[in-house]
Amino acid sequence: MIPSAPPPKGEHRGAPREGSPGSDLHRHAERAAPIRVFVIDDHPMIRHGLAAMIRAEREFEWVGEAADGEEAIKLAPALEPDLLLVDLVMPRLDGVAAIQALKPLLPRARFVVLTSVLDPAEVKRAMAAGAGAYLLKNASTQELVTVMHAAARGQRVLAPEVSDALIAGEREPAPGGDLTQRERELLALMARGLSNQEISNRLSIAMPTVKFHVTNILAKLHADNRTEAVLKALKHKLVALE
Repeated sequence: MIPSAPPPKGEHRGAPREGSPGSDLHRHAERAAPIRVFVIDDHPMIRHGLAAMIRAEREFEWVGEAADGEEAIKLAPALEPDLLLVDLVMPRLDGVAAIQALKPLLPRARFVVLTSVLDPAEVKRAMAAGAGAYLLKNASTQELVTVMHAAARGQRVLAPEVSDALIAGEREPAPGGDLTQRERELLALMARGLSNQEISNRLSIAMPTVKFHVTNILAKLHADNRTEAVLKALKHKLVALE
């Protein structure tokens, strides 16, 4: 697990970039410069633990932290981090929105999502927003360090569990994908609260045919009743209520 330890006393939220042109640090070869890391997470213990871990690694430099996306947008650009560790679930502005906002402000920076969320949809959102890596918070320190190095080099990295979840998600067909056009018409009317008789009258089809279609709809949506079928249809945007 990522260690949790408070930052040294007197440490500020953000550390300014050291070394201006002509300074000793500036004259170091670019490859020798530490990777500057900024942490965005709404849990203080996580931030402190990551700060302690980063300070313990010679090739990294902790430069600052933020408790949510809005604070990160205010602080991070001036600190010029090379790498940002970003949680997904945060108040005010979540991780994906933070990455989207910070990407144009820090075009050379790399973003590593560090979260407890293992949801294929969220993984895709984060990667589409500009994240270069996606890691879960149960990762070991060495795993995190390895991913940070890879992300800093511009490599795309997903934790094994994340890759497995994405693959499994691709294998599972989208609910309702096998519904016929007629079944979708009936489902839309069901979502509006029409009874079988009303559907029969609206579509000018016999009651047995309506019941046949309804039975197929329930089976294809793996629903036990009409209400459950309608809820699934709304959740997966199979129908829209006008």
